Amino acid sequence: MIKKTFTAVLLAVSVTGYAQKIKVLEGSLAPLKGQKSIMTEFTYDNMTIGKDGLPEQEYLTKRKGELNEKEAGRGDTFTQKWVDNRSERYAPKFRELFTEHAKLTSSVDEKAAYTLIFHTTRTEPGWNVGVMRVPAFIDGEVTIVETAHKDKVIARISALKAPGRDVWGADFDPGARLQEAYAKSGKELGELIAKETR
Repeated sequence: MIKKTFTAVLLAVSVTGYAQKIKVLEGSLAPLKGQKSIMTEFTYDNMTIGKDGLPEQEYLTKRKGELNEKEAGRGDTFTQKWVDNRSERYAPKFRELFTEHAKLTSSVDEKAAYTLIFHTTRTEPGWNVGVMRVPAFIDGEVTIVETAHKDKVIARISALKAPGRDVWGADFDPGARLQEAYAKSGKELGELIAKETR
């Protein structure tokens, strides 16, 4: 009984420690009221990686070398997937959950009046070796602008500590973990926009 209680407490602390925090920093989401769709773009400029805050390129060079030392070509595959996952996994998952919760279609259609730009500023890939794990998370800055005049900002939002992990614990691949972090961000931003534009 004590062991079960202790495990429950640990799980609660883990979930709380990685709860996403979303906050409107400036502007208003009111202009989105009545819109049917919104453009979504993703940027990764000047992103840092891990607890040490390494610049992305430095992290990738280091990780590529480590993995290639263990198995020839493994590091090259890792760095290629690191980039490919952005268009193949992260953006689609974000758009799927955002559309579901914002009641706005997340579009690549230039006709949408507004564009949501999700800039990932920090990525913690986490790790999972079965018996032990560190969840992944991302930090992001969100800017909503007029599509035709991107210098016209209607709102800025911080999206911090979006957790990324598979509920069943089978997320041994960092891409799988981070995909869930983008899904969480899409869901939370969608809910925020739905609430603010009722």
